[in-house]
Amino acid sequence: MKNECCIVAAGPTGIYYRNDAFLIAADGGLAKLEAIGVTPNLILGDFDSLPSSPHREGIETLTFPVEKDDTDTMLAIKEALARGYRRLYLSGGLGGRLDHTIANLQALGYAEANGARAFLVGDSQTATLLTDGTAVFHRHCRGIFSVFSFGDTAEGITLSGAKYPTDAISLTNRFPLGVSNAFVEDTETVISVSHGTLLLIWEGTPEDLKDITGGTI
Repeated sequence: MKNECCIVAAGPTGIYYRNDAFLIAADGGLAKLEAIGVTPNLILGDFDSLPSSPHREGIETLTFPVEKDDTDTMLAIKEALARGYRRLYLSGGLGGRLDHTIANLQALGYAEANGARAFLVGDSQTATLLTDGTAVFHRHCRGIFSVFSFGDTAEGITLSGAKYPTDAISLTNRFPLGVSNAFVEDTETVISVSHGTLLLIWEGTPEDLKDITGGTI
């Protein structure tokens, strides 16, 4: 889809991409894509993690200095936003260095603040943000999900179709009350927050979401 962009970073988790989406290889993500025979639409980064030249015939390449404010992943997010993409899927951004994982979680906030919905996709988990809105998960979902306050406080949090339902509670970023909830078999799970931003993390993929609204999207 024209509105979608997949970004593959160099981290240790696997690759997630959608056939019709614009595909960006961020630095070492290029080697991961080439290992499975997939050609990106754009290659970018400082290329400090590639053993050879990143330039490939017929593929647009953007090279940046090693010493810079943005990570290669943030460069890819900014480039995707500049090209008009408003649904972003980032893989290779979980696991590995903890500081990189935290940076990528914060990058979800940058994408949302700039009018995009972003997903951080790992081998078995997905993360996204929910601001002043509602997320509905399909009935087929199984396993664990967690909700955390992404800011100081998130208010009016209601969970239905969950092992541990709630009704208009508040969460702060100083106590992990929302960790390790669970989907209920053959039931749509609905998560809503009336004021604030939640970090949603679940066992599964972005396709588990039936609908999500809120924020600036």
